[in-house]
Amino acid sequence: MWQGEVVAIFIAVEKSTALVPRNEIRAVASKGLEGDRYFKQTGTYSKRHEPGRQVTLIEIETIEALKRDFKIELGLGDSRRNIVTRGVPLNHLVGRKFYIGSVTMRGTRLTEPCSYLEGLTKEGVRNALEHRAGLNAEILNDGTLRKGDAIKEI
Repeated sequence: MWQGEVVAIFIAVEKSTALVPRNEIRAVASKGLEGDRYFKQTGTYSKRHEPGRQVTLIEIETIEALKRDFKIELGLGDSRRNIVTRGVPLNHLVGRKFYIGSVTMRGTRLTEPCSYLEGLTKEGVRNALEHRAGLNAEILNDGTLRKGDAIKEI
């Protein structure tokens, strides 16, 4: 059994703007992270009414591998994901429930990189992040997420 942690939390107030770090943020069930573009339904993909698109996560190990294996340096917020994790096998959480602190989430699908992300970051990001660009998740109960929170599978 593994246990990981939250390394960083980010939101973008408007679409296409830089992500802003937060030490803590309110997670609202079936809606998202308070203040984020998707919470306000103004994000690039807000018109896609799919369940489980309230929050996105990415492993810091992936960001570190981009630098090591592809010579691509991304800041923690440059991935456009809300939560950066450490020690969490995100690809294995599709269809599974997990805790971040006191908030219960369910992994819904892998987040694949797109040309939009590559356009906002660096050439080569799309290919380098294929099948490891993170996880989309559904927030199942309201609560506060904090940097340093434990992450564990239910």
